[in-house]
Amino acid sequence: METQTEIMTTEQIAERLVELCRQGKFEKAQRELYADDAFSIEPHETPGFTKEIRGLQAIIQKGKKFASMVEEVHGVTVSSPLTASNSIAFAMGFDMTMKGQKRSLAKELCMYQVKNGKIASEQFFI
Repeated sequence: METQTEIMTTEQIAERLVELCRQGKFEKAQRELYADDAFSIEPHETPGFTKEIRGLQAIIQKGKKFASMVEEVHGVTVSSPLTASNSIAFAMGFDMTMKGQKRSLAKELCMYQVKNGKIASEQFFI
């Protein structure tokens, strides 16, 4: 007998996303919570990265590329999420050392849109 999976609410997605981000499990969060055609917008185009990309696999590859540029992550902080209708927002901070650079702190505001129980888009602001 086939069972129908329940669609997660925006609040449930927000709590799970924050939980996984606090653990540094970004790819797990993407695979579990994102739609296959999710859209991602970075704050600006940087060398080797496109400002806007579409598709879960492209988002996962972007994350792997970024991880390959990091020498060490000393810590990740994630605020409690705010939700409204189909929107999620939280602040995230990284204490990290990029390859060939000094240790630094990076902070961003993370915004997500939910559609049909999956994250349809993400956008980051610095």
